[in-house]
Amino acid sequence: MEPETATLPSESYTTDKKKFLVVALNGTALYVLAYYLVWAAHQITKAKLSQFYHLRGIWDPSRITYTLADAEWWPTAIIAVYGAGPLVCLLLGVAAFMWFWRHERAKRGQIKLLLLWVAFHACNAVFGALLADTFTQSGFWYVPEWTIGLGNVVNVMLALLAGLVQLALGYFGAVAFLQAHDSKTVMRHSNRKLMVASTLIVPWVLGGVFIGVSKLPFITVHELLHLLMMGLLVTPLALGCLNEVFSDTVKRPQPTHVAWGLVGLAVLVALAWRWALSPAIPFA
Repeated sequence: MEPETATLPSESYTTDKKKFLVVALNGTALYVLAYYLVWAAHQITKAKLSQFYHLRGIWDPSRITYTLADAEWWPTAIIAVYGAGPLVCLLLGVAAFMWFWRHERAKRGQIKLLLLWVAFHACNAVFGALLADTFTQSGFWYVPEWTIGLGNVVNVMLALLAGLVQLALGYFGAVAFLQAHDSKTVMRHSNRKLMVASTLIVPWVLGGVFIGVSKLPFITVHELLHLLMMGLLVTPLALGCLNEVFSDTVKRPQPTHVAWGLVGLAVLVALAWRWALSPAIPFA
């Protein structure tokens, strides 16, 4: 006698696959929106402080560059313009996570996932940025270089510590990330690998590619490294989700559908950012 087996109907399997494709598209849109929100906070802060200190420079879609000679810089200006952006991002990330945790995680909708991606991008703008910038000796690296001044070995140790912090935050953020999803199908533990691929890997890869392409030909190695550093958060976050047995979701979740408003908004924000800063804006 052949053993009895239970198989899902082909229609049900197709529906499940469509749900994960929809979740991947929505997640990518949220990833891009959150990135531009954090990046805008960082760059606007840097530009405003540059104007406050009367620093000459050029602002394009990917970076702010300065047209000053080395002798025209002074320590306070260096620490301020390169440190204020990450500080604002850190505060923004903490605020976004607290808002998510206290008010949104038990509610339906996309806002909670947007808040969580804002928190993750803000984390990367501090810890991931310090690691990336230390190896290129640019950006956030100037802050420990000019505040501590203990040499390259100490700077590298701080950067590696920042990388470890980002890894740890990613892994321990798994429960929060799982609570940011409503779909019962997506949250089913038997679908966890598909869930990780569609809600983490796809948004990170496709979102990063979209951001890079939307900023051509202005995209810099500096920004590309920051986008890659998100992998230090996404990878342990994915492992944490795979190891976590949590599979609850909100009561009466909304049907899974493409949030075309969010997708359109993500594209519009990217185009608006490029349009506003190309050609590049000089300041003094």
